[in-house]
Amino acid sequence: MRWPPRFCALAANFFLAAALFVMPAASAQAHSGSSAPPPPGIQIPSLTHGQMAVIARYRGDILDLAQSQTVTDPTFRRLYNHGNLQFTYCLWGLMPGSLGDEESPLNECSHAYLAAAKALLTHMATMPSAAHDAKALISDIDADMVRSGASWILCQFSGESFSTGEVIEPRWRGMFFHLPSLAALLAAIAALIAAAWSIFGARRVRAA
Repeated sequence: MRWPPRFCALAANFFLAAALFVMPAASAQAHSGSSAPPPPGIQIPSLTHGQMAVIARYRGDILDLAQSQTVTDPTFRRLYNHGNLQFTYCLWGLMPGSLGDEESPLNECSHAYLAAAKALLTHMATMPSAAHDAKALISDIDADMVRSGASWILCQFSGESFSTGEVIEPRWRGMFFHLPSLAALLAAIAALIAAAWSIFGARRVRAA
């Protein structure tokens, strides 16, 4: 049986996700949303729910532009690396509903990595080597946001700002109560079991 590529990708990354689950909290603490002072690092402005959906469509273009830069600075590197780390914590965007479903346990971390992408693009607009292309991309994104009324579409995380000094983890326990996430996890486990059975079964046949 041939499994869909999306499920195979999710299954291949399942154990890494488990590793992230048990990583020490000292290296990546969950966002508290309290009145405590913001963590050290570069502050990243919040995104509305609608803006997040638009930035998701342009994230690949933003990263392509970033990867083409040969002269960078510390702010660029911190935003770029933080965004990629945050994207990894958010299971590479593979979980269903992580962008559009406010109840998804990965919705907050999706806000975080997309806010980092927008902040990276904004910073590239100040870099001489990237300014022209970055401003053109910002213009396209702004036009898309106006057409979709993105600033008016809000959710519980729309006013939340972020920082390169803090990684937002998914609400891991919430996955067991969010049906699309639970279904994806079960499908990933089933794909892993099927792959293991196929590999070890083939070895037994050859050994026989």
